[in-house]
Amino acid sequence: MELTFSADGLVPVVAQDRRTGEIRMVAYANEEAVRRTLATGRATFFSRSRAELWEKGKTSGNALLVSDVLVDCDSDCLVYLVTPQGPSCHTGKPSCFFRRLDEAGRTTDEAVTLPTLLQRLESTLEARKSSTAQKSYAKSLFDGGPDKIGAKLREEADELARAVANESDERVTNEAADLIFHTLVALRARGIDIASVLAELDRRAGRSGHEEKASR
Repeated sequence: MELTFSADGLVPVVAQDRRTGEIRMVAYANEEAVRRTLATGRATFFSRSRAELWEKGKTSGNALLVSDVLVDCDSDCLVYLVTPQGPSCHTGKPSCFFRRLDEAGRTTDEAVTLPTLLQRLESTLEARKSSTAQKSYAKSLFDGGPDKIGAKLREEADELARAVANESDERVTNEAADLIFHTLVALRARGIDIASVLAELDRRAGRSGHEEKASR
């Protein structure tokens, strides 16, 4: 196997959500664990404390399904691109990385989740549902209901289309950001999370657009 293992026969492995980019956990693997991961498509590691292989989720059910294994430039660190089946942390958190190190080097109790931009924006929009419309534009959209949200979506989509046809790259970028924002508002209004949209895009990957439309 063309990997550079440490003196104790291990490489660090980062498990990253293949759809959102979220880092779910970090563990170690020996050659047998890597081979088993490649053979089964299920994230397998080596426990340094128990000195044995362990398959993530074999007892808890919270598996990490591995679609690809990436190798760094020195061949001494791996990334498992995964589809998580439930939370990945033993605490029940989605990711093991939910605390922050402050400027003094102390670990804070503040929960730090949602590491991707779209997830953070989604969380902010959810919080806006309970704010006042006078202070929150998003809340005013939620209060306006499907008709108001739909009207803004059509307006923003039209502005993006016009920018693509006739305006600068900067305008296209700005209008695309507006449309994505209002799309997220529409999703939150319906209780749909961005992960569901990413999963649908993932399902369509590799299929032609004509085939996809014909299947609906």
